[in-house]
Amino acid sequence: MREFIRPVAVTFSIACLAASIAALPTDSALAQGKQQMAPAQGKQQMAPPAAAGQAPAVKQIALTDKQVEGVISADKDMYPLMSKMPKSGKPDPKLTAQLESTAKKFGFASLDDYNTVVDNIGMVMAGVDSTSKKYVGNAAVAKAQIAEVQADKKMSAKDKKQALDDLNQAAKAPDPTIDNKGNIDLVVKNYDKLAPIIGGDQN
Repeated sequence: MREFIRPVAVTFSIACLAASIAALPTDSALAQGKQQMAPAQGKQQMAPPAAAGQAPAVKQIALTDKQVEGVISADKDMYPLMSKMPKSGKPDPKLTAQLESTAKKFGFASLDDYNTVVDNIGMVMAGVDSTSKKYVGNAAVAKAQIAEVQADKKMSAKDKKQALDDLNQAAKAPDPTIDNKGNIDLVVKNYDKLAPIIGGDQN
């Protein structure tokens, strides 16, 4: 199923990671001062609480070439660490410290800073058509993937139904407003390098 469905919950997973980190005991150096902050928002004021089942709102920023290149370069070190994060419960403080130091190694001020950049890249990537490599919006991408799933002869009926249910919901959802339009050009320019990192498996 992953061959067709681009993970539209990239920002949600990153936000969950940040939320888990913020939940560390107060004697952890990384956790100090984070308990009252919204996930992936660093020192910004707390955002309104998200509705149940929804990811917190992304803190939108104007991306730079350096930030995008940093995410691409950091992947070889960040991915093995991210894959060790527990799906639930508190992350290992040592692992969290490794993530923090790795983010700084690649030019980010902190892990929160890295997460914010990835969130903003993910917002654009979710709306880029993998064939034309143009930004068309999340709904248009979902509709194209619906056609691909429907035409797939190898997918089981159960997986196909689940995929179509998810994609139909995504197709009905309004596209997020991308405040910084320059982010679209920057992400599209680096699409081929970013797709394996953030875009998921492409067909």
